[in-house]
Amino acid sequence: MRDMLGLMKQAQAMQEKIQEMQAEIERVEVEGQSGGGMVRVTLSAKGQLRNIVIDDALMKADERQILEDLIVTAHEDARKKAERVMEEKMQSVASGLALPPGMKLPF
Repeated sequence: MRDMLGLMKQAQAMQEKIQEMQAEIERVEVEGQSGGGMVRVTLSAKGQLRNIVIDDALMKADERQILEDLIVTAHEDARKKAERVMEEKMQSVASGLALPPGMKLPF
């Protein structure tokens, strides 16, 4: 019975850590770039698009396709960075838990 109480306390502590981490992730922003920084995309760590900055040199009608490709590439760069931030945060939350091998958070 004592083990069950300990498990419940551990689960409650983990839930609190996850809630804190989720609130922190809402504030974390990552920036992806392409075209040598001519296109920059800012995302929340959860992947919400917050901002796009485009260098004036790319604002030419005949370079529309290039600009579109650079935006997609910058977004992908930011998305990958956001995923890494999420993984790092989840690892820090799970570090104190004795999870079975191969089990990852969130479940």
